[in-house]
This record gives sequence, structure tokens and C-alpha cells, in this order.
Amino acid sequence: MLNGTTTDLFRVGIVGTGGIAHAHGNACREAESAELCAICDVSEEALNRYGETFEVSNRYLDLDEMLEKENLDIVSICTWGAYHAENGIQIANSGKVKAILCEKPFTLNAYEAEQMVAAATENGILIAEAFKFRHHPMHLKAKELVDSGAIGDVMNIRSTFCTGGGGGGPETRKPENNWRFNKAKGGGSIYDLACYCIHHARFIFGVEPVQVFAVAQPGLEVDDGTYLLLVFPDNRIAQISTGFNAAGGQYAEISGTAGMLRLDKVWNNENQPVTIEPNTKDGLEIIHFEPANQFTLQLQYLCDCLETGQPHRVSPESCINQMKVIDAAFESMATGKAVSL
Repeated sequence: MLNGTTTDLFRVGIVGTGGIAHAHGNACREAESAELCAICDVSEEALNRYGETFEVSNRYLDLDEMLEKENLDIVSICTWGAYHAENGIQIANSGKVKAILCEKPFTLNAYEAEQMVAAATENGILIAEAFKFRHHPMHLKAKELVDSGAIGDVMNIRSTFCTGGGGGGPETRKPENNWRFNKAKGGGSIYDLACYCIHHARFIFGVEPVQVFAVAQPGLEVDDGTYLLLVFPDNRIAQISTGFNAAGGQYAEISGTAGMLRLDKVWNNENQPVTIEPNTKDGLEIIHFEPANQFTLQLQYLCDCLETGQPHRVSPESCINQMKVIDAAFESMATGKAVSL
């Protein structure tokens, strides 16, 4: 059902059947406007295991074959980050779909992002980066509060996303054990973790940063942990701390001239209640949000965009600009200097 009227479901295909694809598969089960119709992976074992779990019989080892045979509306890219651009351009140039939803990181760099967006634009295909949190009511409310002036002019954003705490040094995070620690597959704490905080800061400020400074704590192949400072116009600042090497934590604090918002469980909170704590001249308040599946909200929103023709809240230009900031972070890490954008 869409907008109270009966309509055909949007047919979804998933390329890449690893861990994150399970969240996208569950979203297809829950979203009222979508159905998972086909899957593709280079590993027949992984393909069949996923197909059995989600009861998908249309399984492909070749992406072109899936695109040719399945009459899909949406393809979700859930492969390793190093292959996002290749897969996205291939899907876009096929002209066989209406929309592409690409897991983060969108690509490995801004050049790849520009190429993928150009291919989608030339073929009339909606393309968006899968920042699930952008569709959660908590984040939509936080942006509403910021834009309403509830905390005055935003001056500083502090956020973190740390997933470690299990003990052990970088040698315990081996490239062969997990793509996150594997350079060739597009791993690293910036691509996997800091990307959330970067996008969030850009979203809340509503403009692009003008300067980036980053320091890395090296792992065996990739950045094990990172600290980033993003300078926005009028000397407003975003401070970001992320890593595989520090105890788990994820929060964001948005500080303005008249108050502050604190958001806990800010990125990964599927099916958990969450809160915003506004602290203003009126005192401390707590805004509660019921559990929600961000992946389902994300997919349903994409279906709504296809149905109504409205632009996606994560624009193609935003996807490119996100990668420009990440490029600058890597340049800063390599040179030890701040990078101007």
C-alpha cells in the first residue's frame, strides 16, 4: 500500500549477500511497498545460504544476468566498499532499474562518486547513499529542533562511534578475518565508522566544511582509529572520534548558543528505544522515541520517492561531497596538515 491506494510492490534486488545484506533483506520483508525478488553474489555458497534464509529462489552469480532477467525497480548494493563504484556504474549503465541504494561508504573517493552519480543521472536513475540514520524519527526531530532555533546558532558538534573494547592491539584485527580491517576491500575506521559522523555534521550544519584535519591510529593495513576536526563556515566545529580500538560508544552532542541536544545510541539502534535530551534555558527535557528499524524506514522512504517523484533527502551531490570530505581526511592523515576544501 502507498498513500492509501493499492499499487504493485517495488521489486528489489540485492548485490552482495554478506552481513549488511541481512539488514536489507529484513527491510524488504517489513517495508509495505517493497519485495525482495533476486540476489547476486560472486560466492555461490554465500548466495545459497542467503537465498535459503530469505526464501529467494532467483539467485545469480552474474550481475548483468540478474539485471537483464528480473525487471527490478531497486538494487541495493551491499558488496565491499571497494566494489561500490564498479557495481553502481554497471547497474546504472544497464538502464534496467529505477533506483540504486548504495551502502556506505558510497565509493572509495570523490572521483568514483562523480563517475557513479554521472552514470545514474545519464540513465535517469535515482541514486542515494544508505545512511539509515537519516530516516530515523530521532534525527528528523533533532534537525527540526536545530532549524527552529531551539538551541540558538549551532557552534559545535561532538560525536563518536567506537566499536572495540574487546581487548588486544591491532594484531588482533587481521585483514583476512574481516573486510573492515582489509585495505583491498575498502576497510578502515573512516570508511566504516567516521562516515556516519561526517555525514551527520554536514546534515546538521546544512553546509559543507571548509577545512579538515585528521589523525589516525594505524592498524595492520587500515586506520584502526581516527580523530577528525571539521571546520565549517563562521568557525563552527565538528569534533569526531571513531575507532575499532576503543570501547563501544555512539553518541552525538549538538551545542548551540542557547542550548544543547544529546543523542544516545545514535547510529546503530535497530529496534531499541532512543532519546534526545534537549538542555535549554527552559531546563532539561527528554524526548522519547519508540523502537524503529532504520533499514525499513530507509527502504520505504526510497519507495515513496519513486512513487511521488520527490527528491531523496540524501542527494547525489551530497554523496559526492561526502567523499570529498573523506578524501581530505586521508590527505590530512598522510601529510599531518589541515586540508582546505
